[in-house]
Amino acid sequence: MGMAEMDGVTVTDCERCPALCESRSRIVNGDGPEDASLLFVGEAPGAQEDSEGRPFVGRSGDVLNDALRDRGLSRSDVRITNCVRCRPPDNRDPHTEELANCRGYLETELARVDPDLVVTLGKVPTEHLLERSVAVTKEAGSVHDVRLGETTHRLLVCVHPAATLYDRSQRSTFDEALDEAVALVGAGAGDQSRLGDY
Repeated sequence: MGMAEMDGVTVTDCERCPALCESRSRIVNGDGPEDASLLFVGEAPGAQEDSEGRPFVGRSGDVLNDALRDRGLSRSDVRITNCVRCRPPDNRDPHTEELANCRGYLETELARVDPDLVVTLGKVPTEHLLERSVAVTKEAGSVHDVRLGETTHRLLVCVHPAATLYDRSQRSTFDEALDEAVALVGAGAGDQSRLGDY
């Protein structure tokens, strides 16, 4: 196991996954307020994320940004992170060992941000955090209490924004899950100001 360093919620150095160290140009950390009520978890950075150093900046990010805006939120109101912080070669799914190597970083980030709701975007993060196989389209919008590290979080399952680009029928599933997420945080957050006016 290679050296790793974390400063608050930011991983500054990590050499745990040789294949990912080889394929990344940088570590892509979470983005957004460190006290966000709503935290989204994706799978891993793609080429554009690796290039810019921010999660969800490609076409999927545009879908997510537009969906947030439609609900009166901006990207700066939410935190967005990934299960794995380094780009897998050829945009393949992260391997089980890579997910495990990065898990402590995610748990630390979740504990420090302490969001009212964690929203998993797609199959990989949902299965990783629920630790079981999941039919995301069927379970989208469902809420679970899940223990991650030392803390328990409310987690809502959502399809990946990219799914809406390849299959238009996924759009309503995505929208309904996001509506549910915003309603849950709006209803349960005593601090409305963190979510803007909607």
